[in-house]
Amino acid sequence: MAQNITPFKKLLKNPWGAVSFAIVALYMLLAVGIEIYSVSCQMRDVRPAYDQALGEKFRKPDSRHLFGTDYQGRDVFFRAVAGTATAMKVGIVSGVIAVVLGVFFGTLAGYFGKFWDDLVVWLYSVFASMPSLLFILGFALLISRGFLPPALMNAVRGMAACIHVEPGMLAVYMAIGLTGWVTLSRVIRAECMKLKKAPYVEAAKIAGVGSFRIICRHILPNLRHLVIIFFTLTFAGAVMLEVIVSYLGLGVQSAPSWGVMIADGQEKLWRGVYWEIGGATLFMFILVLALNLLGDAMRDAFDPKESRGR
Repeated sequence: MAQNITPFKKLLKNPWGAVSFAIVALYMLLAVGIEIYSVSCQMRDVRPAYDQALGEKFRKPDSRHLFGTDYQGRDVFFRAVAGTATAMKVGIVSGVIAVVLGVFFGTLAGYFGKFWDDLVVWLYSVFASMPSLLFILGFALLISRGFLPPALMNAVRGMAACIHVEPGMLAVYMAIGLTGWVTLSRVIRAECMKLKKAPYVEAAKIAGVGSFRIICRHILPNLRHLVIIFFTLTFAGAVMLEVIVSYLGLGVQSAPSWGVMIADGQEKLWRGVYWEIGGATLFMFILVLALNLLGDAMRDAFDPKESRGR
Protein backbone atom coordinates (compact mmCIF):
# COMPACT_ATOMS: atom_id res chain seq x y z
CA MET A 1 0.00 0.00 0.00
CA ALA A 2 1.40 3.39 -1.00
CA GLN A 3 2.23 5.60 1.92
CA ASN A 4 0.45 8.96 1.98
CA ILE A 5 3.23 11.56 2.19
CA THR A 6 2.27 15.18 2.69
CA PRO A 7 3.80 17.77 0.32
CA PHE A 8 5.71 19.36 3.20
CA LYS A 9 7.31 16.04 4.18
CA LYS A 10 8.19 15.48 0.53
CA LEU A 11 9.82 18.91 0.49
CA LEU A 12 11.94 18.13 3.53
CA LYS A 13 13.04 14.81 1.99
CA ASN A 14 14.67 16.80 -0.80
CA PRO A 15 18.15 17.79 0.55
CA TRP A 16 18.28 21.06 -1.38
CA GLY A 17 14.69 21.79 -0.47
CA ALA A 18 15.33 21.24 3.23
CA VAL A 19 18.48 23.39 3.24
CA SER A 20 16.88 26.22 1.27
CA PHE A 21 13.78 26.11 3.48
CA ALA A 22 15.98 26.38 6.59
CA ILE A 23 17.86 29.35 5.11
CA VAL A 24 14.68 31.22 4.17
CA ALA A 25 13.20 30.46 7.60
CA LEU A 26 16.36 31.84 9.23
CA TYR A 27 16.10 35.03 7.19
CA MET A 28 12.45 35.32 8.19
CA LEU A 29 13.29 34.95 11.88
CA LEU A 30 16.05 37.55 11.52
CA ALA A 31 13.60 39.93 9.82
CA VAL A 32 11.00 39.50 12.57
CA GLY A 33 13.64 40.03 15.26
CA ILE A 34 14.98 43.15 13.55
CA GLU A 35 11.47 44.58 13.19
CA ILE A 36 10.71 44.02 16.88
CA TYR A 37 14.06 45.52 17.86
CA SER A 38 13.72 48.60 15.62
CA VAL A 39 10.14 49.29 16.79
CA SER A 40 11.31 48.94 20.39
CA CYS A 41 14.16 51.41 19.79
CA GLN A 42 11.77 53.83 18.12
CA MET A 43 9.36 53.68 21.06
CA ARG A 44 12.21 54.26 23.54
CA ASP A 45 13.73 56.99 21.32
CA VAL A 46 17.03 55.08 21.15
CA ARG A 47 19.21 54.72 18.07
CA PRO A 48 19.52 51.05 17.01
CA ALA A 49 22.91 49.38 17.23
CA TYR A 50 23.10 48.94 13.47
CA ASP A 51 22.86 52.75 13.10
CA GLN A 52 25.50 53.63 15.71
CA ALA A 53 29.18 54.34 15.16
CA LEU A 54 30.76 51.38 16.96
CA GLY A 55 34.32 51.69 15.66
CA GLU A 56 36.68 53.71 13.52
CA LYS A 57 35.75 54.47 9.92
CA PHE A 58 36.55 51.88 7.23
CA ARG A 59 37.91 49.38 9.72
CA LYS A 60 38.83 46.10 8.05
CA PRO A 61 37.03 42.89 9.03
CA ASP A 62 38.34 41.43 12.27
CA SER A 63 37.11 39.47 15.28
CA ARG A 64 35.27 42.51 16.64
CA HIS A 65 33.65 43.60 13.37
CA LEU A 66 33.17 40.55 11.17
CA PHE A 67 32.46 42.60 8.03
CA GLY A 68 34.36 45.72 9.06
CA THR A 69 32.86 49.20 9.42
CA ASP A 70 31.52 51.74 6.94
CA TYR A 71 32.25 55.44 6.35
CA GLN A 72 30.45 56.37 9.59
CA GLY A 73 32.04 53.66 11.71
CA ARG A 74 28.87 51.54 11.74
CA ASP A 75 29.22 47.77 11.87
CA VAL A 76 28.64 46.40 8.35
CA PHE A 77 27.56 42.97 9.61
CA PHE A 78 24.87 44.51 11.82
CA ARG A 79 23.62 46.63 8.92
CA ALA A 80 23.58 43.66 6.55
CA VAL A 81 21.55 41.67 9.08
CA ALA A 82 19.20 44.62 9.58
CA GLY A 83 18.74 44.89 5.81
CA THR A 84 17.10 41.47 5.97
CA ALA A 85 13.92 43.06 7.34
CA THR A 86 13.63 45.37 4.34
CA ALA A 87 14.27 42.51 1.90
CA MET A 88 11.71 40.19 3.49
CA LYS A 89 9.04 42.89 3.64
CA VAL A 90 9.42 43.85 0.01
CA GLY A 91 9.40 40.19 -1.04
CA ILE A 92 6.28 39.29 0.93
CA VAL A 93 4.21 42.40 0.13
CA SER A 94 5.13 42.47 -3.57
CA GLY A 95 4.72 38.71 -3.93
CA VAL A 96 1.27 38.71 -2.33
CA ILE A 97 0.08 41.58 -4.54
CA ALA A 98 1.38 39.88 -7.69
CA VAL A 99 -0.11 36.50 -6.76
CA VAL A 100 -3.54 37.91 -5.88
CA LEU A 101 -3.76 39.92 -9.10
CA GLY A 102 -2.32 37.11 -11.25
CA VAL A 103 -4.66 34.44 -9.88
CA PHE A 104 -7.72 36.70 -10.00
CA PHE A 105 -7.26 37.94 -13.55
CA GLY A 106 -5.95 34.63 -14.88
CA THR A 107 -8.91 32.70 -13.46
CA LEU A 108 -11.36 35.34 -14.65
CA ALA A 109 -10.04 35.15 -18.21
CA GLY A 110 -9.47 31.40 -18.40
CA TYR A 111 -12.65 30.16 -16.78
CA PHE A 112 -15.25 32.67 -17.98
CA GLY A 113 -13.66 33.58 -21.33
CA LYS A 114 -15.39 35.78 -23.95
CA PHE A 115 -15.55 39.43 -22.85
CA TRP A 116 -13.55 38.80 -19.67
CA ASP A 117 -10.82 37.03 -21.59
CA ASP A 118 -10.49 39.91 -24.06
CA LEU A 119 -10.42 42.44 -21.23
CA VAL A 120 -7.74 40.61 -19.22
CA VAL A 121 -5.58 39.95 -22.28
CA TRP A 122 -5.71 43.64 -23.14
CA LEU A 123 -4.92 44.59 -19.54
CA TYR A 124 -1.87 42.37 -19.13
CA SER A 125 -0.65 43.32 -22.59
CA VAL A 126 -0.65 46.96 -21.46
CA PHE A 127 1.30 46.13 -18.28
CA ALA A 128 3.70 43.86 -20.16
CA SER A 129 4.54 46.66 -22.60
CA MET A 130 5.58 49.08 -19.83
CA PRO A 131 9.23 49.22 -18.69
CA SER A 132 8.96 47.77 -15.17
CA LEU A 133 11.85 49.69 -13.62
CA LEU A 134 10.66 53.05 -14.97
CA PHE A 135 7.13 52.34 -13.71
CA ILE A 136 8.48 51.48 -10.26
CA LEU A 137 10.64 54.61 -10.13
CA GLY A 138 7.79 56.81 -11.35
CA PHE A 139 5.31 55.31 -8.88
CA ALA A 140 7.80 55.78 -6.03
CA LEU A 141 8.36 59.43 -6.97
CA LEU A 142 4.61 60.01 -7.26
CA ILE A 143 4.01 58.94 -3.67
CA SER A 144 7.26 60.01 -2.01
CA ARG A 145 6.80 63.57 -3.34
CA GLY A 146 3.15 63.68 -2.22
CA PHE A 147 1.60 64.20 -5.66
CA LEU A 148 -1.47 62.07 -4.88
CA PRO A 149 -4.73 63.60 -3.56
CA PRO A 150 -4.68 64.15 0.23
CA ALA A 151 -7.14 61.31 0.91
CA LEU A 152 -5.01 58.79 -0.99
CA MET A 153 -1.80 60.07 0.61
CA ASN A 154 -3.32 59.62 4.08
CA ALA A 155 -4.35 56.07 3.16
CA VAL A 156 -0.82 55.31 1.90
CA ARG A 157 0.73 56.75 5.07
CA GLY A 158 -1.61 54.65 7.18
CA MET A 159 -0.70 51.44 5.33
CA ALA A 160 2.98 52.33 5.55
CA ALA A 161 2.74 52.85 9.30
CA CYS A 162 1.04 49.45 9.71
CA ILE A 163 4.03 47.60 8.23
CA HIS A 164 6.61 50.05 9.59
CA VAL A 165 7.98 51.41 6.31
CA GLU A 166 8.30 54.81 4.66
CA PRO A 167 5.49 55.81 2.23
CA GLY A 168 7.99 55.95 -0.63
CA MET A 169 9.16 52.45 0.16
CA LEU A 170 5.58 51.18 0.29
CA ALA A 171 5.16 52.64 -3.19
CA VAL A 172 8.10 50.51 -4.35
CA TYR A 173 6.50 47.40 -2.84
CA MET A 174 3.18 48.14 -4.55
CA ALA A 175 4.77 48.99 -7.90
CA ILE A 176 6.78 45.76 -7.97
CA GLY A 177 3.60 43.80 -7.28
CA LEU A 178 1.61 45.72 -9.89
CA THR A 179 4.19 44.96 -12.58
CA GLY A 180 4.83 41.35 -11.54
CA TRP A 181 1.46 39.64 -12.00
CA VAL A 182 1.44 39.38 -15.80
CA THR A 183 3.39 36.12 -16.17
CA LEU A 184 1.31 34.29 -13.56
CA SER A 185 -1.90 35.59 -15.10
CA ARG A 186 -0.95 34.16 -18.50
CA VAL A 187 -0.08 30.77 -17.03
CA ILE A 188 -3.22 30.60 -14.86
CA ARG A 189 -5.37 31.61 -17.84
CA ALA A 190 -3.98 28.81 -20.01
CA GLU A 191 -4.35 26.20 -17.24
CA CYS A 192 -7.91 27.28 -16.46
CA MET A 193 -8.86 26.86 -20.12
CA LYS A 194 -7.72 23.24 -19.90
CA LEU A 195 -9.10 22.46 -16.46
CA LYS A 196 -12.60 23.81 -17.13
CA LYS A 197 -12.98 21.11 -19.81
CA ALA A 198 -11.96 18.31 -17.43
CA PRO A 199 -14.62 15.61 -16.82
CA TYR A 200 -14.95 16.34 -13.10
CA VAL A 201 -15.51 20.06 -13.80
CA GLU A 202 -18.12 19.27 -16.46
CA ALA A 203 -19.82 16.90 -14.02
CA ALA A 204 -19.90 19.59 -11.36
CA LYS A 205 -21.52 22.03 -13.80
CA ILE A 206 -24.19 19.46 -14.74
CA ALA A 207 -24.87 18.86 -11.03
CA GLY A 208 -25.62 22.57 -10.66
CA VAL A 209 -22.52 23.54 -8.66
CA GLY A 210 -21.84 27.28 -8.85
CA SER A 211 -18.85 28.74 -10.68
CA PHE A 212 -17.29 30.16 -7.51
CA ARG A 213 -17.37 26.78 -5.78
CA ILE A 214 -15.99 25.01 -8.84
CA ILE A 215 -13.10 27.46 -9.04
CA CYS A 216 -12.28 27.15 -5.33
CA ARG A 217 -12.71 23.36 -5.11
CA HIS A 218 -11.58 22.04 -8.49
CA ILE A 219 -9.56 24.71 -10.31
CA LEU A 220 -7.37 26.50 -7.76
CA PRO A 221 -6.13 23.36 -5.91
CA ASN A 222 -4.66 22.15 -9.20
CA LEU A 223 -2.86 25.46 -9.68
CA ARG A 224 -1.24 25.81 -6.27
CA HIS A 225 2.14 24.49 -7.41
CA LEU A 226 2.22 27.20 -10.10
CA VAL A 227 1.36 29.85 -7.52
CA ILE A 228 4.03 28.60 -5.14
CA ILE A 229 6.85 28.59 -7.67
CA PHE A 230 5.75 31.99 -8.98
CA PHE A 231 5.61 33.49 -5.48
CA THR A 232 9.12 32.36 -4.61
CA LEU A 233 10.52 33.63 -7.92
CA THR A 234 8.66 36.93 -7.54
CA PHE A 235 9.97 37.15 -3.98
CA ALA A 236 13.56 36.79 -5.24
CA GLY A 237 12.98 39.25 -8.08
CA ALA A 238 11.42 41.80 -5.73
CA VAL A 239 14.43 41.64 -3.42
CA MET A 240 16.78 42.38 -6.32
CA LEU A 241 14.54 45.16 -7.67
CA GLU A 242 14.42 46.81 -4.25
CA VAL A 243 18.21 46.72 -4.12
CA ILE A 244 18.37 48.42 -7.55
CA VAL A 245 15.82 51.10 -6.59
CA SER A 246 17.54 51.81 -3.26
CA TYR A 247 20.90 51.87 -5.05
CA LEU A 248 19.49 54.60 -7.31
CA GLY A 249 18.42 56.58 -4.24
CA LEU A 250 14.63 56.25 -4.66
CA GLY A 251 13.94 53.43 -2.23
CA VAL A 252 14.79 53.21 1.45
CA GLN A 253 15.88 56.50 3.00
CA SER A 254 16.34 55.82 6.72
CA ALA A 255 16.03 52.04 7.23
CA PRO A 256 19.01 49.79 6.43
CA SER A 257 18.99 48.34 2.93
CA TRP A 258 21.43 46.25 0.93
CA GLY A 259 20.96 48.60 -2.02
CA VAL A 260 21.94 51.63 0.08
CA MET A 261 24.97 49.74 1.41
CA ILE A 262 26.13 48.92 -2.12
CA ALA A 263 25.62 52.54 -3.20
CA ASP A 264 27.61 53.81 -0.20
CA GLY A 265 30.36 51.23 -0.61
CA GLN A 266 30.99 51.75 -4.31
CA GLU A 267 32.50 55.19 -3.71
CA LYS A 268 35.35 53.71 -1.67
CA LEU A 269 35.76 50.47 -3.58
CA TRP A 270 38.66 51.88 -5.58
CA ARG A 271 40.53 52.35 -2.27
CA GLY A 272 40.18 48.69 -1.45
CA VAL A 273 37.21 49.09 0.90
CA TYR A 274 35.33 46.06 -0.36
CA TRP A 275 33.63 44.74 2.77
CA GLU A 276 30.48 46.90 2.70
CA ILE A 277 29.59 45.89 -0.85
CA GLY A 278 30.74 42.34 -0.12
CA GLY A 279 28.57 42.00 3.00
CA ALA A 280 25.39 43.30 1.36
CA THR A 281 25.98 41.23 -1.79
CA LEU A 282 26.66 38.06 0.20
CA PHE A 283 23.44 38.37 2.21
CA MET A 284 21.41 39.06 -0.94
CA PHE A 285 23.05 36.24 -2.90
CA ILE A 286 22.33 33.62 -0.23
CA LEU A 287 18.68 34.66 0.10
CA VAL A 288 17.98 34.81 -3.65
CA LEU A 289 19.71 31.48 -4.26
CA ALA A 290 17.78 29.83 -1.43
CA LEU A 291 14.48 31.21 -2.76
CA ASN A 292 15.13 29.88 -6.25
CA LEU A 293 16.08 26.42 -4.94
CA LEU A 294 13.10 26.42 -2.60
CA GLY A 295 10.74 27.33 -5.43
CA ASP A 296 11.91 24.36 -7.52
CA ALA A 297 11.67 21.99 -4.56
CA MET A 298 8.18 23.20 -3.61
CA ARG A 299 6.98 22.85 -7.19
CA ASP A 300 8.05 19.20 -7.18
CA ALA A 301 6.48 18.61 -3.78
CA PHE A 302 3.14 20.32 -4.41
CA ASP A 303 2.58 19.47 -8.08
CA PRO A 304 -0.48 17.15 -8.27
CA LYS A 305 0.83 15.46 -11.44
CA GLU A 306 4.13 14.77 -9.70
CA SER A 307 2.28 13.23 -6.77
CA ARG A 308 0.22 10.96 -9.02
CA GLY A 309 3.32 9.98 -10.96
CA ARG A 310 4.88 8.61 -7.82
